Amino acid sequence: MKKRTFLKLSSAIVAGAAISPLVSWEQDERLKNWAGNLTYSTGKVDYPTSVEQIRTLVKQYDKLKVLGTRHCFNTIADSRDRLLSMKAMNKILFLDTEKQRVSVEPGVTYGQLGPYLNDHGYALHNLASLPHISVAGACITATHGSGVKNQNLSSAVTAIEFVRGDGELQKLTKERDGESFNAAVVGLGAIGVLTKVELAIEPTFLVRQDVYQNLPMQELRKHFDEILSGGYSVSLFTDWQQDSINEVWVKSKIAPGEVFTLRKDYFGAHAATKNLHPISSLSAENCTEQMGVAGPWFDRLPHFKMGFTPSSGVELQAEYFVAHAHALEAIQAVARLGKQVGPQLMITEIRTIAADELWMSPCYQQPSVTIHFTWKQNWPEVSKLLFVIEKELAPFQPKPHWGKLFNIEPGILQSRYGKLSAFKEMVKEYDPAGKFRNDFLAKNLY
Repeated sequence: MKKRTFLKLSSAIVAGAAISPLVSWEQDERLKNWAGNLTYSTGKVDYPTSVEQIRTLVKQYDKLKVLGTRHCFNTIADSRDRLLSMKAMNKILFLDTEKQRVSVEPGVTYGQLGPYLNDHGYALHNLASLPHISVAGACITATHGSGVKNQNLSSAVTAIEFVRGDGELQKLTKERDGESFNAAVVGLGAIGVLTKVELAIEPTFLVRQDVYQNLPMQELRKHFDEILSGGYSVSLFTDWQQDSINEVWVKSKIAPGEVFTLRKDYFGAHAATKNLHPISSLSAENCTEQMGVAGPWFDRLPHFKMGFTPSSGVELQAEYFVAHAHALEAIQAVARLGKQVGPQLMITEIRTIAADELWMSPCYQQPSVTIHFTWKQNWPEVSKLLFVIEKELAPFQPKPHWGKLFNIEPGILQSRYGKLSAFKEMVKEYDPAGKFRNDFLAKNLY
């Protein structure tokens, strides 16, 4: 019988700073989110370094919210009362090679976790477009990568540990807790403070990334499913200004030593001759390696390198999930708005995500396609455009990404989550006083 192996970590690079006393203060300058479009509503921030400190703080305060890497563009993690930053809770706790699981603290980023797993011969099934985000933050908002057969990042979760509203520690596992677990994983910050996340892992693998330019829209209409299933992970980038897709990024799993024949023509798109950025005016320096150069999964599945500013940095983001069956119609609906959205748009990315069983995931029991918008940082104009886009997408019942910008009316949004009432009952169990409920949750869920 194979012995379970626990690999303890002591490296400062992986484990972060040494354990220190609780740091708590009122900041002279309030924190902003990653893109700088949002200033948090309070300067009262605590930086716990242990589970016991988190429990003490939860018992102490009547209202609080948790911050991860601050990559959300809306107020889902905002508070007018108190913030808990998980910045110092950034250790990889153990690797279980028998069960193929890894356990991490909530502040660990995918950029930290990926190289560690790869060095030990393991991988995650998928990654988002940038590795800078925390594991916990990505999972509670159902953040995703791409791939017709790939579920979102939350689907890798096999167990969670969190501090409830009464300060007690709660653990839920996929194996033992079934639907209670499915309810809690995409918890939207409503059930408590995550202290530990356990993820399923698999043997490490190599990926090559090939980029193609100018895919005719006519070919997309004819071969939509073939194009999006042409690799392990496929992304389409367009600015909607021509009757074509600007770039197609195809990420393919390959075996060591495998001979891979590059397609010079991909459904009418031609192979790029140099590395490209999704936004054509920007340098590809901060993008992961392309041109078919094979590399480890953690350095190819994201679009951007860990050590560089991802995307453009100064931007706004919105994203809508629609059922895969209606995706082509939804894409065509947005394409008709091309000239209207053009002045404020940097780029749109189209991706696929497989269905899952997580109650508050936009992909709950529904294979989906997302239409993602990276906007110039001009909220008054972008807000108007979101109303227009949401109206055009309304026949397809879009669900917004929980951490990005949207204007969908709460009643309409709530109607698109069949498990919402049951989810709120679960929230009441773990947080009966509404300690973790903020303005965002009050508006959009209640």
